[in-house]
Amino acid sequence: MSKISSMSRTQLTSELVAVPQSAVIAELSAALAAPYDMVALASHETLVQRRLAIARELLLRDLAEQMQGRSVVSSPGMVRDWLRLHCGHVEHEVFLALYLDARNCLIEAQELFRGTLTHTSVYPREVVKAALARNAASLIVAHNHPSGSTTPSHADQMLTKMLKSALELVEIRLIDHCIVAGSEVLSFAEQGML
Repeated sequence: MSKISSMSRTQLTSELVAVPQSAVIAELSAALAAPYDMVALASHETLVQRRLAIARELLLRDLAEQMQGRSVVSSPGMVRDWLRLHCGHVEHEVFLALYLDARNCLIEAQELFRGTLTHTSVYPREVVKAALARNAASLIVAHNHPSGSTTPSHADQMLTKMLKSALELVEIRLIDHCIVAGSEVLSFAEQGML
């Protein structure tokens, strides 16, 4: 199977709506006839998970395209939806940057760092370097909490202050830092913590 993120929209759509091959249909029929047939059930689960991942990828692309065409500051719900889809389900911490132009439209979204269940090492120097490389005027950063709690840790708060200071030195504005936990998203800007 192809890696979903590298597939074209046409390939993704075709696979999403494709009728399962006869072998898959036979396995599904067997699963229905003998509900305890774990091999057939596993094949069905794999097919469903693949299709859900494809649907998620298509939604992420559509939201990113919309964010490229309008100010994300005037569409915070769209950013929240994108963040939920991108990392709300991930079982390890990831740190993301959304690079914005002078009109606060999305230039690019990038996963900068990947960590463990409870920690991600974030290097402000690398965040600044990546923002400069994309000629970003401003930035939204985000990370997820697989624990399910959006409560920012002391380290999260300190990182936000460090990033804000480092970005200000090169005239890039940190608009927000979001924490994603499942379907919940906490905005440092909305909480007055930025």
